[in-house]
Amino acid sequence: MTSVVYHAFSQKEAKEFDVQHPGAQRAEAFVRAFLKRSIPRMSQQALEDHLQRKAVVLEYFTHRKQKEKKKKSKGLSAKQRRELRLFDIKPEQQRYSLFLPLHELWKQYIRDLCNGLKPDTQPQMIQAKLLKADLHGAIVSVTKSKCPSYVGVTGILLQETKHVFKIITKEDRLKVIPKLNCVFTVEIDGFISYIYGSKFQLRSSERSAKKFKAKGTIDL
Repeated sequence: MTSVVYHAFSQKEAKEFDVQHPGAQRAEAFVRAFLKRSIPRMSQQALEDHLQRKAVVLEYFTHRKQKEKKKKSKGLSAKQRRELRLFDIKPEQQRYSLFLPLHELWKQYIRDLCNGLKPDTQPQMIQAKLLKADLHGAIVSVTKSKCPSYVGVTGILLQETKHVFKIITKEDRLKVIPKLNCVFTVEIDGFISYIYGSKFQLRSSERSAKKFKAKGTIDL
């Protein structure tokens, strides 16, 4: 009886006798197809030479889904707001007494901002705080101006734009005072601060980052 001994071929022997396992054939076919898809510009010979010389790191590319750009709702432009008259104060609302509660809120806001207004509080500190503070609700007076008719106007500040103050007086009159060439005073708890309008032509939201000089000047 003849005995047959089976042994596995080494890779060298398998290549020499051209014997391959079916699984190896499938794996080789898969690798070749994958490389062809991954590196389509290289010829088969160039690809085999490339693989024999060095290792190749194969990367897996995913199809990125394009994110749909959400359309941001644009607000109204300054021109549209003016046309709609959104910030106009109606005549029936132009009453000094209606805005006294706003003034009381403003005073409390300034007291909190200055950590309490005590007699020994430095006026320079209050001046610096007021120049950066929101002035809506403050009682503002015009002390100097190139236009004499503006001097003496006093009232609660209702609206502030880059160039004007809108003030309601005790006589229930709405005054629009330009900042340019005017000096204003703001009084709270006995402290008086001066505002030089020519150096104050900013929106209230822009003043917090503005550096003001200790004393302004005006050419009257």
